[in-house]
Amino acid sequence: MDKNKLDKLAEIISQSRNIVFFGGAGVSTESGIPDFRSPRGVFSGKAELPPETIVSHDYFISHPDKFYKFYRERMLFPDAKPNAAHKFLAKAERAGKLSAVITQNIDGLHYAAGSSAVYELHGNVHKNHCMYCNKFYDLDCILSTQEVPRCTCGGIIKPDVVLYGESLDGDTVSGAVDAISKADTLIIGGTSLVVYPAAGFIDFFRGNHLVIINKTQTYADSRAELALCENIGEVFSRLDSMNVLNSPED
Repeated sequence: MDKNKLDKLAEIISQSRNIVFFGGAGVSTESGIPDFRSPRGVFSGKAELPPETIVSHDYFISHPDKFYKFYRERMLFPDAKPNAAHKFLAKAERAGKLSAVITQNIDGLHYAAGSSAVYELHGNVHKNHCMYCNKFYDLDCILSTQEVPRCTCGGIIKPDVVLYGESLDGDTVSGAVDAISKADTLIIGGTSLVVYPAAGFIDFFRGNHLVIINKTQTYADSRAELALCENIGEVFSRLDSMNVLNSPED
């Protein structure tokens, strides 16, 4: 890892008063959750139909049994635990440095790590509701049966995740954009910035420091003050050992 870049990032974080973090699948891969399109990703391997079709709103409505088979087998990882990236961000919030986490992931690991100001653009697998009466159900309800999960009223239970063909939640998007527009530092991590509309959120940043941490280069690297081609968990683990947050020990 480039020590000069790491020292520069530590300096930026130390000087910042309102950091916002925007993350993608690369934040969770180090917790054992695959991304979508890599050779071992969620959408790899053989399937009856294109995965984008199976996890679409229309397919869920017309074939909930086949949707849930795919969903349980490839998109649920109930044993996953927060990694160094999740933990550092939660610690940064407690230290008063970080005001919001914006994530494209649906695993809920930011909350599990202790973050509270989280905008989940694509929803959360731990939240589910009856499509008829809107009663809430947790993830255990989905995992406890191999059938289509149903509410006590008889309605089908739907995960609160954004399927293909569905729009992002307006309040979540507005909150995320507002947080980015007010930040003095925006750290983008674990995302190649190719999925829109979320990737366009960078255009709302008006602060002083734009940092990108991703294993591969992104189109926005040239716009960033600092770009690190590294595993994000390793970067944040190193920063934590440097005590850049100056926060009390947990």
